[in-house]
Amino acid sequence: MSDFAAIRQWLENTQDEPLEDMGGFFDRRVDTYEDHMRPWRDYYRWLGELIPPQAATLLDLGCGTGLELDEIFRLRPDLAVTGIDLAPGMLARLREKHPERKLTLMEGDYLTVPLPSCAYDVAVAFETLHHFSPETKLGLFRRIFAALRPGGMLLEGDYTAESDEMEAYLFAELARRRARQGIPADVFVHFDTPLTLEHELALLRQAGFIAEVLGWRGEDNTPMIRAVKP
Repeated sequence: MSDFAAIRQWLENTQDEPLEDMGGFFDRRVDTYEDHMRPWRDYYRWLGELIPPQAATLLDLGCGTGLELDEIFRLRPDLAVTGIDLAPGMLARLREKHPERKLTLMEGDYLTVPLPSCAYDVAVAFETLHHFSPETKLGLFRRIFAALRPGGMLLEGDYTAESDEMEAYLFAELARRRARQGIPADVFVHFDTPLTLEHELALLRQAGFIAEVLGWRGEDNTPMIRAVKP
């Protein structure tokens, strides 16, 4: 069974479940989050290995409890990190894990939190960017581009839609569920709407990045993308 067929079947079986606000969704699951994400441990290690040795500052978008930072700090304990996340419970868990690191945490929406210009050598985003329309994602990529220093990079590990049909279906299903529950379009809810890899790369390049796929680690639909600011 393809990923699309499996996801479509699962959504049909859960079509009456209400949508949850994004921050609340993760705060309610903070105690089980790390166990749930444990299958991605090879990707977290890979992210850590991809941080350039000369990098001094890093921006973590949707940092959660810091599973990727566990690996990054293991290799680069000197790195100054800014983490942004909607869920205060997640940020509290991250603070508990790394009290001795140069870690600045911001509770908020990384779509709107002010980012300083040319301040970071690296930005990372793991399994967090698959909730946005192309227009919203392009705006975010442009914000990240502006926040990186020349030569800086965005490392994005996220799952992608296997086809245009899957991408369109998920956006239509989200719209249907919003309409049924009367949820306005500007309320951020937890529902996956990944883009195809082709569309993801096109948006990164439109934002000004030189983007390439570095490969996969056991998940055919989850590439690691490196996007460099010239």
